[in-house]
Amino acid sequence: MGKKPDHFPKAEVKIACDNKAIGVMFQVEDRYVRATAVGHQDNVFKDSCVEFFFTPGPDVSKGYFNLEMNCGGTMLFHFQRQPRKDRIVIPDSECSRITRAHSLPRIVDPEIEEPVTWTVAYSIPISLLGRYCQVIPPAPQVVWRVNFYKCADDTSHPHWLTWSPVDLPDPDFHHPQSFGFLQFE
Repeated sequence: MGKKPDHFPKAEVKIACDNKAIGVMFQVEDRYVRATAVGHQDNVFKDSCVEFFFTPGPDVSKGYFNLEMNCGGTMLFHFQRQPRKDRIVIPDSECSRITRAHSLPRIVDPEIEEPVTWTVAYSIPISLLGRYCQVIPPAPQVVWRVNFYKCADDTSHPHWLTWSPVDLPDPDFHHPQSFGFLQFE
């Protein structure tokens, strides 16, 4: 998003689901990696971070979740009916239901300048999502609107990358009209 960055990491994502949870795993080939957010709901997007924005169905006007996780496994998780309006911060008691794994330490400071591959993975219970909006559970042919992002706002080499293009001059991931279509098999 915006100008092509000097540092362009390679990020891949995989999704798996069943009738109880949706699992997301990112693998990132990166450099200039850092993680300084100390608690959940901190500004993890300033660190080396991957993000999953999604509407659990085809209609983005129903609102969307943004789950952002830095390379150390610290997450920010919100639900929003409209971008940047009436944001609901998912409480720690609910976030603790999300199982997660990460390959780097929780704090990475100083920044890792040499090439490194890192992963984060998590499983979100479908029942947790249903507390905030109507959910069409993953099943064959079901469509969710989603976008995946990689960012690192406050590293020495900031960048903002998207899976589904967001045609804006400045970085803004809170643009549900640009979410792509994910059809479950």
